[in-house]
Amino acid sequence: MRKLTYFVACSIDGFIGDPGGDASSFMRYVDEEFLEFLKSEYPETVSAEGRKALGFDGLENKRFDTVVQGRGSYQLGLDAGLPSPYGHLREIVASSTIEESPHPNVEIVREGLVERIRELKAEDGDLGIWLCGGSRIAGELVDEIDELVIKTYPQVYGSGMPMFGSGFAVDDFGLDAVRAFDNGVVVRWYSRRS
Repeated sequence: MRKLTYFVACSIDGFIGDPGGDASSFMRYVDEEFLEFLKSEYPETVSAEGRKALGFDGLENKRFDTVVQGRGSYQLGLDAGLPSPYGHLREIVASSTIEESPHPNVEIVREGLVERIRELKAEDGDLGIWLCGGSRIAGELVDEIDELVIKTYPQVYGSGMPMFGSGFAVDDFGLDAVRAFDNGVVVRWYSRRS
C-alpha cells in the first residue's frame, strides 16, 4: 500500500501560515544548503516553474507521484498563472468551490476526499502521495496520514493557520530522524504508530 506523507513547512510554534495563510516569511531560509537537500531528496516538492528556474526540472520524482492540496494552497499557483503548478505529478485539489478543473492534469475532488485518498493509497506503485498543504484537509485526512515530514523554520508566528485544522484528538507518531541545517531549519521525520 502506498503512503500518504504530509510534507509541510511550519513555524516553531506549529503554524503553516499566518492568519491569512501566507507563509512567505519562510522563504528567506531556503538557502543553498536547503535547496540542495530538496533537490537531492524531494525534488518533486518544488513547483514545475521553480524546478525549471533552478535547473533541475529533468530530475525524476524520488518519493511521490501524486500531490494533494486544498483550495488555498492551489490558489497560490492559480494567482501566479500556473493552473498546474506541479505538472510533473498527478495533481489532486480538494475544493468545494471550484466547479471544474482549469487544467487537464488537475483533478478536483469536491466531496469524498478520504475515500479518494484511500483509492490512491491502494494503487500499485513504489512512489507515495504528498499532502502538500491545507490545514483543513490535513485535519480531514489525519487518520490517513502515514508519515509526517515537518520542515520547521526558526520563526514564531504566535497565531495563524495550524498544521491540522481539526477538532481535538490525539494521534501518536514515532520520531524516525532529525536533520538540522546551518540556517536554523530543522526537518523531522515521523511515522504513524500502529
